[in-house]
Amino acid sequence: MAQDHLSLHELNQNIKEQINDAFPSTYWVIAEISEIRTVRSGHCYLELIEKDEASNQVLAKARATIWAFTYRMLKPYFETTTKQELTSGLKVLVKVSIEFQEVYGFSLNVKDIDPTFTLGDIARRKLEVIKQLEDDGVMNMNKEVNLAEVPQTIAVISSPTAAGYEDFVNQLANNTENYKVYHKLFPAIMQGDEAEASIIAALDRIYEYEAIFDAVVLIRGGGSTADLMCFDNYELALNISQFPLPVLTGIGHERDESVADMVAHTRLKTPTAVAEFLIDRIDAFDAYLLDLKEQFTTSTKQLINDEIHRFEVAALQFEPLVKRIINQKKQYQLDAAQRLDFSVKNYFQKQQSFFTHVKESIHYLTQKQVRSGLQQQRFITTRLKLEVSAFLKNKKQSIELAKRTNELCDPKNILERGYSITYKGEQLVKNLTSISVGDQIRTKTKYGKIISTVEKITPVK
Repeated sequence: MAQDHLSLHELNQNIKEQINDAFPSTYWVIAEISEIRTVRSGHCYLELIEKDEASNQVLAKARATIWAFTYRMLKPYFETTTKQELTSGLKVLVKVSIEFQEVYGFSLNVKDIDPTFTLGDIARRKLEVIKQLEDDGVMNMNKEVNLAEVPQTIAVISSPTAAGYEDFVNQLANNTENYKVYHKLFPAIMQGDEAEASIIAALDRIYEYEAIFDAVVLIRGGGSTADLMCFDNYELALNISQFPLPVLTGIGHERDESVADMVAHTRLKTPTAVAEFLIDRIDAFDAYLLDLKEQFTTSTKQLINDEIHRFEVAALQFEPLVKRIINQKKQYQLDAAQRLDFSVKNYFQKQQSFFTHVKESIHYLTQKQVRSGLQQQRFITTRLKLEVSAFLKNKKQSIELAKRTNELCDPKNILERGYSITYKGEQLVKNLTSISVGDQIRTKTKYGKIISTVEKITPVK
């Protein structure tokens, strides 16, 4: 075993001496706070990192400590100047000394902090986000979305336990006009590293029910600048600006305007102010309707009064005109009655004279027609007697002839003359095709019947 060895403690002591010799003073260092925690003793422990701006990869990392005595002075100084808490995610300019302890290893001891650097960095990043949104042409897109005159179905993005959400709901429910505004909460984390993704996820859920809602309300109950840094996020602002429904913000930060406020349709200071804005908008529309109602009522009353006056004037003009027309009609009726009476009397006189003439003519013509008819009747009677006598004589001769013919055709007379009649069954045999060899036939003569069986059929040649 080699004799020139060192113990771990001796090695760490040498490293400590080398570091103290190489870095004897303090240095101003730019870094981002990755983690920060305060212990019961009052000491503050941090993890500082540096990221590549292009790839966001961590290039360097170091532990840092702010001892309780120093932390009690730096913390209020930083928060008073920046108006926000010293928290993770902030980029800081700190004055540090390099330390190496044999047991705890390498760390940085924070001696001082420059709050103006952090303010500048926050402002710079905010301006970069604003410029990017302007370059993308989306800065005012949500402002161009129409907000309903009467927004009554509201999607709310907030923490369900936030006091601001409770204030918003109470303000809506207890409005003096008792307007009904329906709202649905889409819960989201409203501060910290997960806030941006959580709020964007809530917007995505609302988008699925876009047709139901009139507007989106993004609210929280105030907080420090660090708590509200998530509302300066580019991705969140991009989603708000391009959302198809108008977005109303009431983040509760009166000292400054976040990027989310800038791209939203309407920015209000607090959740309560958002509720008041919605109620005032409904109230304004209600007042507009009442004004229209008043205008309509007034116009209608004026129109009715004008028409009543017009009818009264027309009635005054109409009465003498009607009386004159009635008098004219009465006189016309009297004249017409006189003319009708004269015409009726004249008509009946003419009809009486006509009927007298007709009566005389009918009497003469009737007598003439009767005489002619009697003479014609006598002629027809004589002729009818002659024709009936001749017809009866002719028919008597025809009957006698038919009788003699019928007697000659009677089968009895035919049999008397020596002829016979042949039957097959009940059918008269009229030709040879109706019988066949072997058929039984019956022959009737004057003296009786003969039953035969056909043995041969010989047609006449």
